[in-house]
Amino acid sequence: MIHSFLMIGQSNMAGRGFLNDVPPIHDEKIKMLRNGRWQIMAEPINFDRPTSGISLAASFASSWRLFHNQEDDIALIPCADGGTSLDDWSVDGPLFQNAVFQAKAAQKISTLSGILWHQGENDSYGQNYKSYIEKLSLVIKILRDELNVPDIPLIVGGLGDFLKDGVYGEYFVEYNEVNEALMQFAKDHDHSYFVTAKGLTANSDNIHFDAVSLRKFGLRYFKAFEQKTDILGAVAGEEQMIKM
Repeated sequence: MIHSFLMIGQSNMAGRGFLNDVPPIHDEKIKMLRNGRWQIMAEPINFDRPTSGISLAASFASSWRLFHNQEDDIALIPCADGGTSLDDWSVDGPLFQNAVFQAKAAQKISTLSGILWHQGENDSYGQNYKSYIEKLSLVIKILRDELNVPDIPLIVGGLGDFLKDGVYGEYFVEYNEVNEALMQFAKDHDHSYFVTAKGLTANSDNIHFDAVSLRKFGLRYFKAFEQKTDILGAVAGEEQMIKM
């Protein structure tokens, strides 16, 4: 049996961790969708830009494999796109429609078991946080409706505290408000769980999580999925995960 997971959001879901900063994860039973077929996972999984690299999805999948039937496969459906705002993910837009198309293709050859979301950096200014919950609620509702998975777990990740410290920090002055919106969204919606980015670190750009932190983030996403709860701090095993 194959359990698939949809990856959507912007660059920190696609992954910008440097490939040589962590050991690779090799497992023939972790797949990724390429051209309508499953291929053995290799990073970058979500190749949206030439700068794509390590993402949180690989350690999420590796953790899933440790705790589930060893005969089952897990598969990743990469649909994240860097630099996108929540408006770019509107239900009548190409990003949303592509995600639906890819997920439906995956449903023909797998069981869609979860949605992994990370987005918000591009909405961390101009008071966009005030409408964030309303907009995200519509995106997720229509996505679940289109895919006929009303109870599918959705994991949403928080933004990093490092955003304020970079050269472009002026564009992220409301990242705390976006984090609060993400947490509130998870509280207000069934089968939705928030994962904190507290303690995670960035590449030198102070925009993208580094490879080590993305390995840790994936473990937090998995714990939220497995325990059906918000994750508001570090979890056991994070340091070991980056050595796998």
